[in-house]
Amino acid sequence: MKSTLNWGILGTGKIAKVFADALGQSQTGTLRAVGSRKLQTAQKFAARYFDVTAHASYEELLADPDVDAVYISLPNHLHCEWTVRAAQAGKHILCEKPLATNYAEAMTMLEAVRRHQVFFMEAFMYRCHPQMAKLVELIRNGTIGEVRQIQVNFSYNMGEALGNIRQQNEVSGGGIMDVGCYCMSMARLIAGSANGKDFAEPLEVKALAHIGDKSRVDEWASAVIKFPGDILASLTCGTRVAVDSTLRIWGSEGNIQIPNPWFPGQGDKAGEILIKRDGKDTEKVLLSSDVPLYSLEADIVARHVKDGQAPAPCMTIADSLGQQQALDSWREEVALIFDGEKPEQLLTPFSGQKLAARPEFPMPFGKVEGVDKSVSRVVMGSMMMSPRKMAYSFALLDDYFERGGNCIDTAWLYSGGKCEQAVGAWLQARQIRDEIVLIAKGAHTPECSPEGITRQLHESLDRLQTDSVDIYMMHRDNLVIPVAEFVECMNEHQRASRMKSFGASNWSLQRLREANEYAASKGLTGLSSTSVNFSLAKWNEPMWSGCVTGSDEESKAWYTQTQMPLFAWSSQAGGFFTGRFAPQRREEAMKDPQISEVERTWFNEANFARLERARQLAQQENTGATQIALAYVMNQPLNIFALIGPRSIEETRTSMLALDVPLTSQELRWLDTGD
Repeated sequence: MKSTLNWGILGTGKIAKVFADALGQSQTGTLRAVGSRKLQTAQKFAARYFDVTAHASYEELLADPDVDAVYISLPNHLHCEWTVRAAQAGKHILCEKPLATNYAEAMTMLEAVRRHQVFFMEAFMYRCHPQMAKLVELIRNGTIGEVRQIQVNFSYNMGEALGNIRQQNEVSGGGIMDVGCYCMSMARLIAGSANGKDFAEPLEVKALAHIGDKSRVDEWASAVIKFPGDILASLTCGTRVAVDSTLRIWGSEGNIQIPNPWFPGQGDKAGEILIKRDGKDTEKVLLSSDVPLYSLEADIVARHVKDGQAPAPCMTIADSLGQQQALDSWREEVALIFDGEKPEQLLTPFSGQKLAARPEFPMPFGKVEGVDKSVSRVVMGSMMMSPRKMAYSFALLDDYFERGGNCIDTAWLYSGGKCEQAVGAWLQARQIRDEIVLIAKGAHTPECSPEGITRQLHESLDRLQTDSVDIYMMHRDNLVIPVAEFVECMNEHQRASRMKSFGASNWSLQRLREANEYAASKGLTGLSSTSVNFSLAKWNEPMWSGCVTGSDEESKAWYTQTQMPLFAWSSQAGGFFTGRFAPQRREEAMKDPQISEVERTWFNEANFARLERARQLAQQENTGATQIALAYVMNQPLNIFALIGPRSIEETRTSMLALDVPLTSQELRWLDTGD
């Protein structure tokens, strides 16, 4: 891998010129090309430098074979599309901060980076200076004891400059995005260092802001953040107020101050850290670099390009993803929504490219009686989706569809119908209803009755913005009501074309048999599918009341014999196989609601033995225990479909890796019983 890089710059704004000038003092980088939407603008920019090609479009620059790496200096709302395109073109990427408009875009662009195996770094230049490495060292060494309070500011007063992109909602501007991102990244770095990690994620964010009537963005804002270890941070930023941009950190045994945290080493002046230990004189630590700040940033890219990312305290990919989620939380607190995040603006994927299944992702398919489309064996759960997080929901669904998935599981009950609203909005925006197998569920306790089905089905259809669903599942059973009444009700709705097929979720084998025997005796359509829990882990008790498992030997034998399509929920046992959970005392687990649910349902000696066997097999197969657990489900001799509930594109990607893991009948038995 070459140690020098030929650079191209997308955009010709002020920060593009700063970086172009810095390349002149870089030890590794040479400016080769610049791209703009207008050739004249690119030519004017290129004329300042020696032997630089001017391109009349960003596409032309990305097609330039002389360019190894690109610096994306475009407005915030364009970072996602052009990062994806740059990755597809095989160019290494330094993207100006903030990474993206929101976490949905961040997931999309960094998945493209991973897929095309190019270098990526978010351009927080201050993280590249020796000043930051020294600060991390001081914090980790306990120089001021335990870190307790962080105060970090970055702001300036540009007045009412509404023509500037920093004060424009439509391009994702505002103080939080422009300089508040620095404050957040610094606080996360310090809190992480105090906890022995590269960064820390906020446990809680409280914030206020002034949103301009004309700009419709935050013109000044503040946040108070709680991090692990009871560390509190206060952040202040703004574009129309000049606050002293000094970093202060208070610990149990002293404090640290950095007078110039963002632009250390400007000119001949070194970076400066002031340390005040209790009862001692202030100690001054000076840090310098051989090259200017932005030149150092370019050199770090070249030095680590073979690694795909630079090491901390530079912005790693995981750090950038967490940073974007933290910024989203800050904006959510102050109710700042950008125009591009509104449903009517989400008509195309964040990549800017047409949504289509990609041939490199082979997806297995099955059939369900009554459904005229083949059904993907991996089914996308929608419980985490919501209109409040429309961009996030769309990003997950776009990625799932691109991976060949075409089946989405929804329910009237989930989040009060919010998941149905989000899925319905996505189907409308993408105009692909005919390509999707849509599962809806209703008649949950206490409205588990034919009347409940009818009312909830109509509400679900309205929320999903469709006239019919492909599969309708009765979400629970009601033993007081004869199966005949349920079968008659479902046939009525099928005849009215409100559903193509129907089944039952969490019904016992006995009730399934009774229902289909009744349907056959009356010449009616029977239940064509079912949805119960099925996983490598065996539960202690149902996670939710009224639930049924198909993991017992009697059920497995029946589903193997009948080949009734089984939509397996909690196929990965609620994250049990991720390794995030460990055996612990019940009273400790109950302090964390998420852990307590997993503990109550899945913690037992047999399951931890299964987890260990999954880890052993994963090592042999060069994969992870979660993939082995899902492969256990997918390789059963059943007509099985696995429901997954990923909360990120990364979780979807890693789940899909299970499709590449074939397991023999002997391996399936060994994973389950150890025999």
